[in-house]
Amino acid sequence: MDKIRLKILGLSSSQSQSGSFALVLGEAEGERRLPIIIGMFEAQAIAIEIEKIIPNRPMTHDLFKSFAHQLDFTVEEIIIYDLKEGVFFARIVCKNSVKTIEIDSRPSDAIAIGLRFGAKIYTYEKILDEAGVVLSEDDEEIDIKESTPKKEEVVPEVVKKDKSIKDFSIKTLNKMLNDSLEKEDYEQAAKIRDELSKRN
Repeated sequence: MDKIRLKILGLSSSQSQSGSFALVLGEAEGERRLPIIIGMFEAQAIAIEIEKIIPNRPMTHDLFKSFAHQLDFTVEEIIIYDLKEGVFFARIVCKNSVKTIEIDSRPSDAIAIGLRFGAKIYTYEKILDEAGVVLSEDDEEIDIKESTPKKEEVVPEVVKKDKSIKDFSIKTLNKMLNDSLEKEDYEQAAKIRDELSKRN
């Protein structure tokens, strides 16, 4: 199965959940984006490495790097290989002069560690097919041409707390997904995408 190279496009803080962030990955040679909701600690670990900030004391992911170096291991690549019920699964591929091993990990930890080794990030077509989102001019044109939704399906600017994403129709969720992407609200887009995936 061919791997698809990903790059980090950015981190955005959650507007609805305190302490949550959306890590946005994108195809190195494509338009699809893969938003993944991560915790504050992992987001900080990723941001620190991206910005090349040196903390006063080693963080957990720095400790992993030191430990690996002492054992003559290096991280070759990070692979986001599966998605089950909205949860992503990743592997850290490590190598030394004798063997290659794969370690199961959350994508957020894997990417935080991979950044410290300069490792490349990959996924598979099936993951991008299921969870990737893309905003194109063609999508906007299709939305404009679509008939006006029924009154009860008009998409609100912000989903009210007393109305869950689960309460909306598939057509409305698709409209909400496009609106979230236009506003670059990747956290909301990821939630809507996961709900759509459960219904398919």
